[in-house]
Amino acid sequence: SGVPSVFLFPSPGSGGWALPSSPGSCQGNSVERKIYIPLNKTAPCVRLLNATHQIGCQSSISGDTGVIHVVEKEEDLNWVLADGPHPPYMILLDGNLFNRSVLMQLKGTSRVSGLAVSIAKPNPPQGFSPGLKCPNDGFGVYSKDYGPQYAHCNTTVWNPVGSGLSYEDFDFPIFLLEDANETQVIKQCYQDHNVPRDGSGPEYPLCAMQLFSHMHAVTSTVTCMRRNSIQNTFSINPETVCDPLLDYNVWSTLQPINSSGKVDREQEVIIVATRIDSHSFFWNIAPGAESAVSSFVTHLAAAEALHKASDVHSLQRNVMFTFFQGETFDYIGSSRMVYDMEKDKFPLRLDNIHSFVELNQVALRNGSVLWIQIVRNLLDILSNSSVGANVTLQEAGYSQPLPPSSFQRFLRARHIPGVVLTDHQAAFQNRYYQSMYDTPENIRMQYPEGLSPEETLEYVTDTAKSLAEVATVVARALYRLAGGANNTSAIQADPKTVTRMLYGFLIKMNNSWFQSIIKPDLKGILGDVPQHYVAVSSPVNTTYLVHYVLANLTGTVVNLTKEECLNPDKTPNAEKELYDYAWVQGSLDPNSTTRVPYCVRSTVRLSKALSPAFELRQWGSTEYSTWTESRWKEIRARIFLVASKELEIITLVVGIAILVFSLLATHFINAKADVLFSIPRDPGAVAY
Repeated sequence: SGVPSVFLFPSPGSGGWALPSSPGSCQGNSVERKIYIPLNKTAPCVRLLNATHQIGCQSSISGDTGVIHVVEKEEDLNWVLADGPHPPYMILLDGNLFNRSVLMQLKGTSRVSGLAVSIAKPNPPQGFSPGLKCPNDGFGVYSKDYGPQYAHCNTTVWNPVGSGLSYEDFDFPIFLLEDANETQVIKQCYQDHNVPRDGSGPEYPLCAMQLFSHMHAVTSTVTCMRRNSIQNTFSINPETVCDPLLDYNVWSTLQPINSSGKVDREQEVIIVATRIDSHSFFWNIAPGAESAVSSFVTHLAAAEALHKASDVHSLQRNVMFTFFQGETFDYIGSSRMVYDMEKDKFPLRLDNIHSFVELNQVALRNGSVLWIQIVRNLLDILSNSSVGANVTLQEAGYSQPLPPSSFQRFLRARHIPGVVLTDHQAAFQNRYYQSMYDTPENIRMQYPEGLSPEETLEYVTDTAKSLAEVATVVARALYRLAGGANNTSAIQADPKTVTRMLYGFLIKMNNSWFQSIIKPDLKGILGDVPQHYVAVSSPVNTTYLVHYVLANLTGTVVNLTKEECLNPDKTPNAEKELYDYAWVQGSLDPNSTTRVPYCVRSTVRLSKALSPAFELRQWGSTEYSTWTESRWKEIRARIFLVASKELEIITLVVGIAILVFSLLATHFINAKADVLFSIPRDPGAVAY
């Protein structure tokens, strides 16, 4: 992927010169393709806004351009910040230097026009979290009026490695380079053209980069939503500048309930909950292995195990399995469900909640220990449920506040007995919370070499076995809490199910199992690399897949035709108010390439995960989440060779001179046209 010297072509509009392309990167003969190498595997930092601030990054409206300088150690910054003669610079930053100290140095200088970050491999050993030290601070249960000693992480700093980078505002673009080959092309271009020689600056042409990520929204959610409102009121073609972060919560019940009615006030329900979203510094890069996936996969496995118990339909209490979206951004999903319960817009009321069990980060247990962060005593039932399992439950202690959790939003509304299960007693075990490094490697997922994708899908990892043990304890505890009296030894989570889910949600969504359990018209959602950002278009892939995995694990295959399954209103005894019906693709027929579809009946439902602040038009709310995402027109990155200013001026002057000469020549020729272009007389002609 070297970059040899070639002829240079002027770059229209940006002073650029032709850069040779890497093999296969350019096809066709257009001038633009001869000038630029596009960087196709990148992820931008984009602008988000809340009631009071804007965070993230953006470029100028026409993109930002700079001479590339590779920074692999902190000393290399001196060239960019002081010594280099060709500012502004576009920095290619080694992933191990992507930290608060370095970025704060770059933030305050006009000598930097942008940043391209390569991924550190292996993950930074010291940890890396661009999130806050105190996640969702101010939106949980603790405040100056309730538990002030616990508010603002006064007692426990939950995310000590949190740098808060994701919550800073940068006035230059920052992109993540996801492809090592593209990173190498940039480095080779830098080596060929930009490396300082003998302590002096390199000679032109120089290798440059241009980043486009101009954001439309500014200042705060209050400002951008007001502009949206004005546009919608007065403009024929309104242009939206920002959108609320929104999606759907996924929920289902052990015993069916009328989703369009109200549950009796006497009916008690146990809520088991977890979040399904994550976040990182870069847009839609949110693997969330420990922060989200480990917990919701465990939750799904526990739901399957409990549904297999023989007497679940005769239990005294119902169980609701709830998967909240948008929790990373000040509890969007849980605050909306609480709001809907209070306003009688949900089948359950807060009065119906008997107790609350939440699965938080659970993959990085120290040995067999799982910590119980508890509000009012459910300890005996939970402890008894762990007998015979390789899980040791320990109470964090009453002096310990609850960690950031959806349960806190319910406690804000009402005192409810409940527990939050975690792998940490105090500070998070997760050193990559809300970062691009919260990957399968972070939760110690390992596979033997040489496995095919299908073999990898089915291979039961140690991580899957460990999470299946936690799911077993949770399922048995829920059975006891619901009033079950039988022996619980038969309630057992399946490690094979857990390993399939971990593979699908962390490594490859487009796998044979996921293909078999979704609707035919949704097969386009199965991308390769899973991400779990809540986004603004809904439902996102994670929501769809959690919905259909839950339906597959807890539902029943029913003998209905496609027409009956798709139109349960017209099907006798379908009880559509109690059940949801889905016509799914099914597995491939072993002897052909066709699938064998079938109908699944389940109690799985979706409910809106949009902050009540937008329902109430209280865009400056301090009670509810107010996060929005700016809109943009284009996100792209490219590299090219740039000529010196002197050569650009000479080229311009020569061009103007040629233009002036052409105009004068044209004028002269036009003025003398009758002489220059007159037709000579025929010498044989005689005039009389």
